[in-house]
Amino acid sequence: MDNISTNIVELSLENFQQVVVQQSQDRLVIVDFWAEWCEPCKDLMPILQKLAHEYADSVILATVDCDKQQEIAGQFGVRNLPTVMLVKGGQPVDGFAGVQPESQIREMLAKHLPSPEEGLLEQGAQLIAASDYARAFPIIKQAFEINPDNLDAKLMMSDCFIEQGYIEQAKEILATIGLVDQDGRFGALQGKIELAEQAAESPEIKALQEKLAQQPDDMELQVQLSVQLQQANKYEEALDLLFNVLKRDLNFGDAKKLFLDMVNALPDGDPLKSSYRRKIYSLLY
Repeated sequence: MDNISTNIVELSLENFQQVVVQQSQDRLVIVDFWAEWCEPCKDLMPILQKLAHEYADSVILATVDCDKQQEIAGQFGVRNLPTVMLVKGGQPVDGFAGVQPESQIREMLAKHLPSPEEGLLEQGAQLIAASDYARAFPIIKQAFEINPDNLDAKLMMSDCFIEQGYIEQAKEILATIGLVDQDGRFGALQGKIELAEQAAESPEIKALQEKLAQQPDDMELQVQLSVQLQQANKYEEALDLLFNVLKRDLNFGDAKKLFLDMVNALPDGDPLKSSYRRKIYSLLY
């Protein structure tokens, strides 16, 4: 067999320690026991090679020619060909004998490989830890869309929503988390929601809302209220108010600059960002 890829190797006594013991600490090693005279082995091999290419960063395919490497086959207790074993951390963790369809092999690998959203969630968690929610939002959103059932994705997406002022969306996600998973992180997010809702009911906001109810055409009051709403993370309400001002007078005070600053401060991937950019462009051009 040719060594056709850097993550496809022929296993021998010389490289056994390196591949099966050392490299299996970081990657899943698929050990394929085959022989030249075994026709089913030749049916299975292309499937395993295809999967090895596809998961190049996560797996190593180690092929064992059982006629040449009888000692290795004996160590693994191989009785029939083809036989496939999965090794992780130096220990066999799964396997099968005979030819299996690609779909079943994929299912087996999925149990032992990191899920596609995990890398994104790791990146997002680092940004959240640094309170960089604007950069975390699109990354967490992508992970959540890949697997909306992932508990970490649910919690982090809720956190991002709260920080962006989308309290109702955060509540909807948290409502899908069962009692058994309602840990300390869940409680902390519930606390953040309560604080955000209290901030939205601040005396300043209430006072401005009451004044505006009496003077609904006062554009200066609308601008002042929009600033307070944005500070309380109620971005959509703030942008709506400012947009109404700009529709009436595009050059009213600092309204245009405030509007553009608010839109630009929204994280990439936030649907409000593209929506309100289109709205302002419709007025400008």
